[in-house]
Amino acid sequence: MKKFPLVLFLFIFCAYGFAQTNSIPDTQNKKMEWWREARFGMFIHWGVYAVPAGVYHGEEQKRGGAEWIMNRMKIPVTEYQAYAKQFNPVKFNADEWVKMAKDAGMKYIVITAKHHDGFAMFKTNASKWNIVDATPYGKDILKQLAAACKKAGIKLGFYYSQAQDWNNPGGSAARKSAIEGWPNPDSTKIDAYTKEHTGHWDVLQTTASMAEYIEKVSVPQVKELLTNYGDVSILWWDTPTNMTDEFAEKFQPLLKLQPNIITNDRLKRPNYSGDYKTPEQKIPNLSELDGKDWETCMTMNGTWGYRTSDQKWKSSQTLIRNLIDIASKGGNYLLNVGPKADGEFPQESIDRLKEIGTWMKVNGEAIYGTHANPIAPVEWGRCTTKEINGNTILYLSVFTWPKDGKLTVSGINIPVFSASIIGNSEKIQYSLTNNILTINLPQSGQTNQIATVIKIVFKGKMKSTNTGEPTRKMKTGELD
Repeated sequence: MKKFPLVLFLFIFCAYGFAQTNSIPDTQNKKMEWWREARFGMFIHWGVYAVPAGVYHGEEQKRGGAEWIMNRMKIPVTEYQAYAKQFNPVKFNADEWVKMAKDAGMKYIVITAKHHDGFAMFKTNASKWNIVDATPYGKDILKQLAAACKKAGIKLGFYYSQAQDWNNPGGSAARKSAIEGWPNPDSTKIDAYTKEHTGHWDVLQTTASMAEYIEKVSVPQVKELLTNYGDVSILWWDTPTNMTDEFAEKFQPLLKLQPNIITNDRLKRPNYSGDYKTPEQKIPNLSELDGKDWETCMTMNGTWGYRTSDQKWKSSQTLIRNLIDIASKGGNYLLNVGPKADGEFPQESIDRLKEIGTWMKVNGEAIYGTHANPIAPVEWGRCTTKEINGNTILYLSVFTWPKDGKLTVSGINIPVFSASIIGNSEKIQYSLTNNILTINLPQSGQTNQIATVIKIVFKGKMKSTNTGEPTRKMKTGELD
């Protein structure tokens, strides 16, 4: 990583810490208020692709998430649509899904209303390729989920693939090599065809223009989503393949149907940047942040949609420390679950959600409504902060317990009022000398092996002294 002058780092963090209040309009800050408070949400990738679950003609999909199987394996339209006859999620229970999210400490849910395969998880009049008309299940998933979220007080958002659509004629298709899917004997022929047909591999995909697709499918479906499901908190666009400003502009009047809706930055870059940035499968370094709101979306294993062969699950420790790290940089964490075709979450996801919830039930105040770390980076963990009634709170999430039992924090420029360990009544002693706070940790040792949170309350407002990266860096969200 490049070394930046100290003055540049100071500029970055001053901008980051104060941009939301000083340069962003009050109306925007008001709209984003709940989202910044939430910090933690659930992503759900679910659709017909859960039926093949990463396997086609007995071959494992080589690359990409399982939700990309139609494109990666170059499955013909009519053959792929036959999977819908097997999609009958009779075990789906919206209330149970929402309860699992809420118990994990998540404040909002974003579900794939339509992914790139064009399959709508809701009743739509714009295409028969939807869960009500094309499956034996025959019920609108989104209506059930919207009702459950409203009852539980969870915000609901819809992911919608506005450009890519591999089933509805005219939708765009990202060009991927056929050999990346499986050892297709016709891969050379298929690749030549996709080159001549803007990424498409089936003649049925090109019986309409993209302009017709936008006008007859994409825009009407977004209107349905913003009209038929009550309050929609987030519209999560994805992959603006072949999008134009002209196409993107057609969606703008629809957003007025939900005046408080928040949108991400994937409708059409760079002119339609939305309300927040969306790094995927990685946690940004501090030098990459520019003061804008941001949210990392990430899988629990290696795929977004359900895939039977993917058993590379991140540990609960990794997931929780990812959340802490993201909050310490002022971002949100959108953690994905890929349900099975029968409507159940994989057991591995359920187990991790429970373990995250156990930690969050005790330590959630170190995440919700917090701001980025204002002090010098630390080697032993991460730091978040809040201001309450003119005073400052630091939450020190300790990953590595110091062997001598002494935790040092530099750059402290205001007096300490109190120090305690969240969830532990044992008192801790501290001293502040020359802007260095020394905390004498309990001799009984670390109280939580994932992250012990020390809460320090200070008198007055703290000036930021954060000028660089933590010594211990993250790599694609992995911490263990």
